[in-house]
Amino acid sequence: MGIAGDGAEAARRFYGDLLMLEERPLPDGVDPAGFIWYRAGDGLDLHLHVLSREDPPPERGHFCLVVGDRLEELRARVEGAGVETRDPIAWPGRPCFYCRDPFGNLIELAQRAE
Repeated sequence: MGIAGDGAEAARRFYGDLLMLEERPLPDGVDPAGFIWYRAGDGLDLHLHVLSREDPPPERGHFCLVVGDRLEELRARVEGAGVETRDPIAWPGRPCFYCRDPFGNLIELAQRAE
């Protein structure tokens, strides 16, 4: 996932503040001007690559974050911050919604099926 220009702070506001992902320290030798890492679950990380190119994000490609039983709370936070959400074609037993980050990347937020 690319972050154009100096969008690191916008990424931190969206992924850290809004989606409540925990930013983790970068490993030694990794350029902090080029990467932001988040803990996305037990043993899972989300790596954001800070890029200076202006390539458009893919129109349909996306990634999914499973948010447990916080889906409605998170949707209210996202919409309260002015981020548009939409419902996908329904997945039986798996509530979810889509939104875009500040860079246009499509994200699915889902609740794990019981």
